[in-house]
Amino acid sequence: MIKIGDRIDERYHITGKIAHGGMADVYEAYDTVKRRTVSLKVMREDMMKNEGNLARFERECIAAASLNNPNVVKVYGSGVIEGRPYMVNEYIRGQTLREKLNFSASNCLSVPEAISVMLQLCNGMSYIHKHGIVHRDIKPDNLFYLADGSIKVADFGISTTIGEKAKGQAINGTVHYAAPEILLGKPSNPSADIYAMGIMFYEIVVGSLPFNADTAEDVAVKQIKEPLPLPSTRKGGIPKAIDSIIIKATRKRPDERYHTVDEMKKDIENIATNPEAIKEKRGIFSRIFGLK
Repeated sequence: MIKIGDRIDERYHITGKIAHGGMADVYEAYDTVKRRTVSLKVMREDMMKNEGNLARFERECIAAASLNNPNVVKVYGSGVIEGRPYMVNEYIRGQTLREKLNFSASNCLSVPEAISVMLQLCNGMSYIHKHGIVHRDIKPDNLFYLADGSIKVADFGISTTIGEKAKGQAINGTVHYAAPEILLGKPSNPSADIYAMGIMFYEIVVGSLPFNADTAEDVAVKQIKEPLPLPSTRKGGIPKAIDSIIIKATRKRPDERYHTVDEMKKDIENIATNPEAIKEKRGIFSRIFGLK
């Protein structure tokens, strides 16, 4: 059992416990070689009985370790302690985007904040895709939101290489962001991540998800069959330009979406640099009587 004060591999001095997760415990530690604070993600002993969990943890180590981008959480190394695999990550001083949304009174971000988040996410995801990786689990829970507004993509536990067909993908938990073709058992590709990014863009500007139901299966059916409601019809003040980006990113057919994250990023950059495009539209009475 790992305790505060322990030294892992004669290098990592455990200084605190950050979280007890579903698959792993996360500790704060000091790297005595590099002289920096890191986080140690150590797989829980009870989760090691399942070979699928071990494979997922190993996959996350391998996928993330090959990446070096300001919008992706860095993995510095990995090892084994007391028979349990661990991963050494960049230490993040911040909260997840999910926590950021939950602490907001409206469960959403302002339009300028949402645009900033999406531009950074596009930067990170473009880099990930160019390294042949499909993340497969983009959602606010898997993005860190730092105090300065920076975004970092985390959790590569169910990532795959481009074109690889996922084995036994469960839809529980991620079905709200899953592309129709993934739910139908098709191979993973960057277009599925673009779909999830579009759903997340919707969520952070509207304050709720586009599709909800009592069961994951019913949500999956909506993802496959139902048209996405326009964000601006769910919440006032959302520019039509954002509607257009979200709708294009979440087309049911992959070939009708953005072909690359860079294409999506370009459209977001266009509205970010055009104040008129994101100005809140006022109704006729507001314009006539000068109401705000």
